[in-house]
Amino acid sequence: MTTYAETGVHLDDARDVTARLAEIVRGARTGDVLADVGAFGGMFALDGWRGVARPVLVASADGVGSKVKIAAALGRLDGLGFDLVNHCVNDIAVQGARPLFFLDYLAMHRAEPAMVAALVEGVAAACRAVGMPLLGGETAEMPDVYAPGDFDLAGFIVGIADRDALGRNGEPAAGDFLLGLPSSGLHTNGYTLARQALPSATWNRFEPDLGATIGEALLTPHRSYLSEIEALTAAGARAFAHITGGGFPDNVARILPSDIAAEIDRDAWRPPPIFRLIAAAGGVPRDELYRVFNMGIGLVAVVPADDLDAALIAAPEAVVIGRLTPRDGDAARMIGGDVGG
Repeated sequence: MTTYAETGVHLDDARDVTARLAEIVRGARTGDVLADVGAFGGMFALDGWRGVARPVLVASADGVGSKVKIAAALGRLDGLGFDLVNHCVNDIAVQGARPLFFLDYLAMHRAEPAMVAALVEGVAAACRAVGMPLLGGETAEMPDVYAPGDFDLAGFIVGIADRDALGRNGEPAAGDFLLGLPSSGLHTNGYTLARQALPSATWNRFEPDLGATIGEALLTPHRSYLSEIEALTAAGARAFAHITGGGFPDNVARILPSDIAAEIDRDAWRPPPIFRLIAAAGGVPRDELYRVFNMGIGLVAVVPADDLDAALIAAPEAVVIGRLTPRDGDAARMIGGDVGG
């Protein structure tokens, strides 16, 4: 006779994990959550959002990517929840939505209770930081899919927007300024290339320019721009691009009308040392860096010229990194400088 445990799936451990997660998830609940952990589906009441005249639900799903391999190797799991939640929060916030609730999905070789708890605690903490409940999730033990020690972390977010408020500041237009808000590091994109340039043998090496080890710099959590997006929208910003996979050319182009182009000046800011280290160690060409990584700018806002001063007051970290022009060629064009030394 063969048992499930003998195949590598441990149901008794799964019950223990569920009990631990119930306490963690309760700490990230709000009054809108109706179903407790253990139900077949999460339940969220919309009564508290009746002030939204014409509600639109905005949903997104994403993962942390191969950043999890660095975290697993260094035993630093605490920041991955912020990577996951903040990436998803930003993706719906740039469309004018506030987060309603979040669900996570964790798949791994072996569902070690301490490891699962550490990962979900990070997700719950990130949810609390933006005032959003962790509604539920799934932990899957798949020993024949994931190698020992391997895991993947993904998440699903639902937010709400008022249809009448969408696009209230008008479409991006020629003459508008581009403001860039600094990133905290690589965020959650480009890690396959980063790990090739800076392999595991380098992760415990302290770098004076970083003020940290290479591994610590690579694991700096993805930041949330929710409050900055709301402040900039109130100051007149027309649109936002979250700089994720595809870097500047792809993500800025996504928010522009077909007859408008973005001219982004690389001399307007200095990429943080971790990007210069990747460039030097990996021999990565300049244009490839700006296509793969955020290069120190995690959010781009489109602001009319008349609202520029108000926007810079609303988001003091922001810097002017370019302008919009009539389109004649590529939708997003990078000009100026080098990666820096």
